[in-house]
Formats: sequence, C-alpha cells, structure tokens
Amino acid sequence: MPKSLSRFIFGAPRNVRDPNAFHNVSLIALLAWVGLGADGLSSSAYGPDEAFRALGEHTGLAFFLALATALTVIIISYGYSRIIEQFPAGGGGYVVASRLLGDRVGVISGAALLVDYVLTITISVASGADAIFSFIPHDLHVWKLPLSFCGLAILTLMNMRGVKESVTAITPIFIVFLITHAALLLLAIGVHLGDVGVVSQEVRENISRSTATLGVFGVFKLFVRAYSMGGGTYTGIEAVSNGVAMMREPRVQTAQRTMVLMASSLAITAGGLLLAYLLMHAHPEPGKTMNAVLLERVASTWELADVPVGRIFIIVALLSEGALLFVAAQAGFLDGPRVMANMAVDSWFPHRFAALSDRLSMRNGVALMAAAAAGALLYTRGNVSKIVVMYSINVFLTFSLSNLAMTVFWVKHRSDHKKWWRHLPAHLVALLLCVSILAITIAEKFTEGGWLTLVVTTLLVALCFMIRRHYRLVGLAIAKLDRDLPSPPEVELPASSAPTTCGDFVETPATYLHEHHGSNDPDPEKPIAVLFVGSYSGLGRHALFTLLRMFPGHFKGVVFATIAVIDSESFKGADQVEALEQRTRDQLVRYERFAATLGLPAASVFAVGTEVADEAELIALELVRRYPKALFVGGQLLFEEDTVWNRILHNETAFIVQQRLQRSGIPMIVAPLRVDLKQHRAVRARVA
Repeated sequence: MPKSLSRFIFGAPRNVRDPNAFHNVSLIALLAWVGLGADGLSSSAYGPDEAFRALGEHTGLAFFLALATALTVIIISYGYSRIIEQFPAGGGGYVVASRLLGDRVGVISGAALLVDYVLTITISVASGADAIFSFIPHDLHVWKLPLSFCGLAILTLMNMRGVKESVTAITPIFIVFLITHAALLLLAIGVHLGDVGVVSQEVRENISRSTATLGVFGVFKLFVRAYSMGGGTYTGIEAVSNGVAMMREPRVQTAQRTMVLMASSLAITAGGLLLAYLLMHAHPEPGKTMNAVLLERVASTWELADVPVGRIFIIVALLSEGALLFVAAQAGFLDGPRVMANMAVDSWFPHRFAALSDRLSMRNGVALMAAAAAGALLYTRGNVSKIVVMYSINVFLTFSLSNLAMTVFWVKHRSDHKKWWRHLPAHLVALLLCVSILAITIAEKFTEGGWLTLVVTTLLVALCFMIRRHYRLVGLAIAKLDRDLPSPPEVELPASSAPTTCGDFVETPATYLHEHHGSNDPDPEKPIAVLFVGSYSGLGRHALFTLLRMFPGHFKGVVFATIAVIDSESFKGADQVEALEQRTRDQLVRYERFAATLGLPAASVFAVGTEVADEAELIALELVRRYPKALFVGGQLLFEEDTVWNRILHNETAFIVQQRLQRSGIPMIVAPLRVDLKQHRAVRARVA
C-alpha cells in the first residue's frame, strides 16, 4: 500500500521514543470502562433476554433470577480484582493459568480466550444488528447480515488506527446508552415501588402454580437452566484483567476502578432488566428483543403536543443499544490481540503476533480477529441464540480455570498473605458457579452448537502445541550453532565516548551510533561490512564468518547494526523502552569485542522502532554517507524444508530489507544460515 494511502487510512506513525508515547495511548479508568466495560454492559442486551425466555410462563422466578445474576457479577468481579492485584502486568486467564497451573493448562485457557474474543466480536455485531432491526419492518431484515459485516469492517479499521482513538470515538454511544437505559429502569421499576405488596402476591402465586405443575425439583431445575442460559451476561468481566497493560499508571488502581465501574453498572443493568420484565409483564414477541418489548410497554404511549416522544425515545434507546453492542466488539479487538501477543511471546503463537505497527497497535492480531469473526458471523448467519451457546462455553471454561488457579494460589501462599482467608471463599464460590454453568450449558446445548466450540478450541490447542514444538526445534538448532562456534575470550576495547546521535529522521525515532575511536575505529575510506544482527548469538557470529569466507581479505572493518524492536512485551512504559535500549547496547558491545578477537576494527549502531525494514533503511542511509565503500549484509535462516508452515512462523526479514535498500541504490547481500530441523526431530525422538 502506498505510504500516503496508508497514512490516510491508519494515521501517521507514532514516535516510540517519545517519553509520553505510552501515556498518550494508555487509557484512564473512564475510557477503559468504555472500551472494555462496554462488552460486559452490552451483554445485558442478550444475557437477561435469554435467561427470561428460558423461564417460559414461570416468570415469578425472574425476581430470584435477578438477584442471582447481580450476585454472580459481583462475585466473579471480586475474583478478577484479586487477579489484577497479583498479576499487574495483565494477561488475565492465560497468564494466571500458565503461572499457577502450568503451561499446558495455560495454553488451554489462552486458546479458549481467543475463541471467546472472536465470538465476542461476532455476538456483538450480530446482537447490534438485532437491536437496530427490532423496529424496522420485517421485509427489510435481509439487510441485517450485510449491516453486521459493515460494522465489523468499521471496527477493524478503527482498531488498526489505535486503541485510544477507537475508544474515544465510541464514548458518545456509551453515554447515550447509559442515559436511556437508566431512564428505562427507573421508570419500569419506579412506578411499581408503591405496589410492593401486589407484586409480591403475584410472584408467590406464579411460583405456587409452577411448583404445582413442575414440582419442587422441576422448579429448581428450570431455575438453574434459566440461570445458565443467561451465562452470556457475565462474558465481559474478564476483559479488564486481560487489558491491565493498556491502563494509565498506576495500572493496578486504574484497572480496579474500571472493574468497579463495570461490575456495578452490569449488576444493576442486568438484574434491573430481569426485574423490569417481570414488573411490566413483558413477554417474548416474534422478531423483537425483550428490551424492545420492554421499551414499548414503558414508553409507547408518551406524547407531547402531538409529538410521539415515546416512539422517539424507543428508537433512540434501541439505536444506542444496537450501537453499544457493536461497540462491545472493542473488548475482542483490544484483548484478543493482547492474549495472542502474550502467547506469541511464550512461543505458542507465531512470533509476529507480538509485533506492534507504527501506530503502536497490534495490527496483525486485529486483522486475524476480524477475519475469524467474519467467518463465525457467516457460519451462524448472525443467529444470536446460536452464538450465545458457542460463546458461553469458552467464557466459563476460562473463568473456571482462573478461579481454580487463584484457589491454588491462596492455599499455597497463605503464609505470605495475612488476608488469604477473605479471598479464598470468593474464588471457591466463583469456581463452583462457573463449573456449574459450564457443565449445564454443555449438557443442554451440546448438539445446538456447543460441540463446535469444543472442537474449534481443541484444534486451536493442538495447533499451539505444534507451533511451540517448531520453535523449540529452531531453538535447539540455534543452540547447536552456539556450541559449534563458542564465543572466544573477549578483548578489552578502548574506552568509548558516550553514544552520539547519528541523525534525526522525519517522523521516526533517532538512531544512536556507538563509536569507538582510535585503533578500533573502522576507516571510512576503506571497504567495510555493515552486518545486521540480532541478539549476541551463534547466528550473528556465523554470519560474520560466512562473510569473511565469501570475501577473504576484502573488508577492513565491520559495523554491527541492529533494530531494537518495540513489541507488546517491551511497550509497557518509558522504563521498558530504556531497558530495551540498554540491553541492545550491551549486545552490540559484545559483537564489537568478538570482532576485535578477529583483528577487525568495529563499531556498532542501533535504531529503536516497530518496523525492522523502515529502521534498517534509515540506518543504511546514514551509514552509507559515513562509509561510502560499505557493503550491507544480513543473515537469514534457511530451512532445508521450504514449507508454507516455516514461512508463516518465520519472517524473511533479511530479504525484505535487501529489497528496500536496493531500491535506494544501497548494495546488500543475504548470507544464508542453513538449519535442518529433521536432524533435531530425530534427536528428540531418540531421547523420547
């Protein structure tokens, strides 16, 4: 894509070395409530709906269902607040399960979360379309699915531009939803405050008829089923603990404030809606959501000077609900790529999914989430009831594993935490609730789509194990290179000056050049090699030896160049970027000492950025002015098996940089480093 078009669509690059860069893209509690809490709050549009429909004519149970729903929200939220305290770097269920229950359990939780967030996006846009079409003639409902795809495309583009921009843009929708639904609940419940006795009598009579018809056990079974069918109500609660890393400092306090805002708003809204359905005698109607029915019962007769105020209020409320449901997909777009990045750092996912774009967004993860959500939307044809079943299973699988992990944590660390006895019961109760809902949902809905969720999650877990096995084999191959070419004793270099700025480039970070003067400084008038390297390892040393064998006696010095890549792991604050820079300096000094053992004058240079090819080109443009006889060289892993699988899991970075430099008239060659994974597979098989 041309740069001008890319910047028009996605925005101009951000400067990662700006001390305020993280501050400018992080979220305060209010914006985090909008971006992450919208998922939880919007679930009140379909969770209570599904639960109330499951009661059938036994609506008297709705009163107790409302209490149970609100209490469940509070219990689960309390548990995740403790997770935020103990895991302040974020990561939610994946990190908790990995650290406390082991990597194998962690990858199950992570895979379940990824499927969950894909379905978060899917159910959000599908429910949004349902809400909007609730007051549109039925013959126009053929446009519901196309509208869902349009909403998905818009949200994808917004999130590729950046987290804060996407959240800020949707804040007005969130506010309108809060105002209209607060008014709805106040009116629906408020007008019945004086009729407590009458309402209580109606509830008792309805429950008596239900008991006479179904029996006590039958009533209990119906209540539990309705409670589990409303499991979608709780689906957004974990989003805050997953997204702690994007919160404004102090992160833990910001995340906990966000959790309080989300939990209280969800408990009041979800429980209030169930109670309002009961009080207003709302019943399901074809082609309408329960909230649409409730709004008509409350406001359809309002008029002011012949103006249908009630109708306008209904339309505004349903539009805001539909828009908020679209907005709720934000949680999937914000947290899905972040879980993916955490798994990529641990080598369960392709490493490229830990990368940031020049807008500091996880563009690869956003694109994959959008593509998967589009596939799920197409498969289900936007059927909310079908998606809810698929959705709830993985949500409660993750909830169960998270609460099990925290139960283990408090038991093991009770001597380190004096108040462990206050936290443990909450996790035990949450674990019991989540396991119960999970078991009932699977049993009730296995044949109605539940099986598909379990199959997809299992396949994703298997894929993760295959990816990690591959990266471990590559790690063994690289370790063998280190053993074959051990680092010689390091030679002391002359005292170096402080790093000096090599050049300020337009809209990019400054590039820093380490210069070692005196006898160790490469002569700019003689041929030198500029070798692109990563961390200090056998790969870089092999690349240098390969180069010297290809051009014996030609090069009179070497400059080691590297890109300190800002990814999701390192972009968590200005201190993280500074630590990355220091690690990069230390690695480059080791390369310079290695060159000194070979009798080569050496210097080093590094850039900080998110795009390797961009920064490499900027380094090259600067160095070619300093060293006009320089030849640029990059090492590239070359697998004996040239498969699509290897290409997906490894970037051909050196070839991309070579193409960029050659377009600028700068000579560059790629030194291949052969890796035979078959050999290492055979070794592992013999060991096993």
